[in-house]
Amino acid sequence: MLTEKQPQGLNWQKTNGIMPAIIQHSVSGEVLMMGYMNTDALKVTEQTGHVTFYSRSKQRLWTKGESSGNVLQVISLHPDCDNDTLLILAYPLGPTCHNGARSCFHPAVSDWGFLYHLEILLRERKIADPKSSYTARLYSSSTKRIAQKVGEEGLETALAGTVQDQEELINEAADLVYHLLVLLLDQTLDFSKVIAKLRERHLSATNKLLPC
Repeated sequence: MLTEKQPQGLNWQKTNGIMPAIIQHSVSGEVLMMGYMNTDALKVTEQTGHVTFYSRSKQRLWTKGESSGNVLQVISLHPDCDNDTLLILAYPLGPTCHNGARSCFHPAVSDWGFLYHLEILLRERKIADPKSSYTARLYSSSTKRIAQKVGEEGLETALAGTVQDQEELINEAADLVYHLLVLLLDQTLDFSKVIAKLRERHLSATNKLLPC
């Protein structure tokens, strides 16, 4: 389901009725693919909530994943400053690329994108054999033990900062983030919930500074 209204004022005349559409992962920020849309493709995309393109070679509409089932669920649509290109934030249900890669631009991935995929890997470890990985053993140990590790790593991170040891600070911060992710996943949460709370607080603080 779309969370925002259709972008207004698109300049279809400038693009001869066919507009580039860049698809970006709504959580990781990865660029997944690029295709083209006409007004009919955009209308179907809005109606179904699944990214639908116009194929210039086949001269027909096609919904991403119509054969594989790996559809792109639309979160929001945004035009660029010239209103002649669309950016679509979407959540992929499966690999985006026809060759099985998560992105048509794989292996390109941002730092934040790596954190997202690390989180996916850690979630998969919840059902792994505790003998097979440290993460699986953590999950099996108890929530209390995981929380204790977060506390320990938080203290060690603070101490590294206190003595201004940058290399140690990086190492301890990495340990802290790792164990924090495990704790969140143990509680069936993920880092996006933390980001949402930070965004909420930021907007609240910003609004308080605005004049009445």
